[in-house]
Formats: sequence, structure tokens, C-alpha cells
Amino acid sequence: MAKYFDVHPDNPQPRTISQVADSVRSGALIAYPTDSCYALGCQLGNRDGMERIRTIRQLNDRHHFTLVCQNFAQLGQFVHIDNDVFRAIKASTPGSYTFILPATKEVPRQLLNAKKKTVGVRIPDHVVTQALLAELGEPLLSSTLLLPDEEEPMTQGWEIKDRLDHVVDAVVDSGDCGTEPTTVIDFSSGEAEIVRKGAGDVSRFE
Repeated sequence: MAKYFDVHPDNPQPRTISQVADSVRSGALIAYPTDSCYALGCQLGNRDGMERIRTIRQLNDRHHFTLVCQNFAQLGQFVHIDNDVFRAIKASTPGSYTFILPATKEVPRQLLNAKKKTVGVRIPDHVVTQALLAELGEPLLSSTLLLPDEEEPMTQGWEIKDRLDHVVDAVVDSGDCGTEPTTVIDFSSGEAEIVRKGAGDVSRFE
């Protein structure tokens, strides 16, 4: 059975956040809220967690996982960004965007897009997620919690606990979450390519 963490949306309890972070460090796969919708997350390098995400979502090996980062300094450890791209991304973070960029050697090979050697990165604008990332001190390897054959992600922590009790290790609940996934922008060629229109405003990249 999954552990259930009830977290205050505006003032996350440090002790609870610490417990969630300890779970992640111990190899847990968690469901957690973001500024777009719920996500599945585990520690970077947790191969078992990554395979469990693939199984839950029925993903193939072409799927882009996302590194959810606390800030720009952390993001810069894992992707290569030139000056023009830097300015565009900086102006849009934190926010409901995922950016696909060339990966650095810090990114485990199994996370890379096999052909392009790219990875998705984002900096969420969500108090609870930011508190967890600060406590962890490293990104969360993540994927949108969208189940196969379903049109929209689940929005309630208790619903996720009920549905995924035996396939995730913990659920973080901080109240209602959105249903729209992030807007995905591919900058791997140096130019902005809109891959998916989602919660983030695309007009600045058109």
C-alpha cells in the first residue's frame, strides 16, 4: 500500500516534506502535484522507478522523461543551453513548460532520447514541488500521471491513492491539481518547435 502524505498547499510542513524526500532517496516511486497536473516521480538514476513509470503509463523507449528541477542553476547541470535559448527559457520559468534540450554527461544514458541524445527539463511554479526539490537537492525524474486510454490526468490525491495503491509507493496530496499537462517546446535544434500545447502560453514561442 502507498503511503499518503497530506501537505499544506501554501505552507508545506517541513517534517512531511522531509519524509517524502527520504522515501524518494530510498527508491520510492511517488505521485506528486505540479503547477500543471499530477506527475509520477523517482530519484534520478532509479532504473526500477523508471521502468515502473513505463509500465504504469505503457510507454515505449522513445518517450521523453522529464527532469523536474528546482532552479536554473540545477537545470544547467543537465542540459546544454546557448545564449538565445537561455533567454527564452529564463523568461518562461518557473512555469508550466517542458523544454527538450541536448543532454550533458550528467544525464544517465537510459533517460536520453535514443536518436537525439536529448532530455526534457522543467522548473515548476508550485510551492509543494519546490519544497520537495529543495529538500532533495536534485531533480526528480518524472512523467505526467496520465494513464493509458484516459483523456485527462487524475486531479485528486485520494483518487490516485485509490487507483494506484499497489503500483506507487507514496502519494503527495496538497489539494486539487490541474488537468492540463505542460506545454512542450523542443529547442534541440536551436529553434523553438512546439511539440505539445498545454498549460503554458505558447504565443511567446510561435
